[in-house]
Amino acid sequence: MTFTLLPAVDVADGQAVRLVQGAAGTETSYGDPLEAALAWQRAGAEWIHLVDLDAAFGRGSNRELLAEVTGKLDVQVELSGGIRDDASLEAALATGCVRVNLGTAALENPDWADRVVAEYGDRVAVGLDVRITEQGHRLAARGWTKDGGDLWEVLARLDAAGCRRYVVTDVSKDGTLQGPNIELLREVCSRTDAPVIASGGVSSVDDLVELSKLAPVGLEGSIVGKALYAQNFTLEEALAAVR
Repeated sequence: MTFTLLPAVDVADGQAVRLVQGAAGTETSYGDPLEAALAWQRAGAEWIHLVDLDAAFGRGSNRELLAEVTGKLDVQVELSGGIRDDASLEAALATGCVRVNLGTAALENPDWADRVVAEYGDRVAVGLDVRITEQGHRLAARGWTKDGGDLWEVLARLDAAGCRRYVVTDVSKDGTLQGPNIELLREVCSRTDAPVIASGGVSSVDDLVELSKLAPVGLEGSIVGKALYAQNFTLEEALAAVR
């Protein structure tokens, strides 16, 4: 099984940014989103994970810009952020992206999400953003500001609806460069037959090598964000390490 790396381009107010633990107001700007995406394409990326943070936080939209970026890339795009109803889903798919990533809607509007994953199959993935608390594995919704229920109950529901792929983030790790939550990813993989993509916490090539060791149990790839922008390693180095 190959292990896929998806460099992230998170867009807020028309700029490529990175957040710490997904919190609004923690943005560090990295300039033009198209330039960022083209740089990852030139470095050998086969996928770009493109996120509309303003849409995710419900404070606006970068829809036209993201459509423009997607149209100018020669690689596959996974589009995420603010996809909560038929209109926003159709607009996202119309950009030419290969796949969209549902977040909050999969938790707050389960009937709609279950219908969409059944209808669109491989073109829809669901993001599971996890907070590990004394109450167990809880999901975070609404830009990680609201509780979205029990991870295992939601996973079982989405599996029953036919969800084809999950993107799993440990919220406490995201943007912190503290390493991914390997145990969480291993447990999610053990509870679903659908492929899983890791997100959050990658700080080094060694982290990616450790993640790639989970490929035989269903971990298909990893989103990589802040570590690339912070120049902890190059995408070329990362791709070579997991090949």
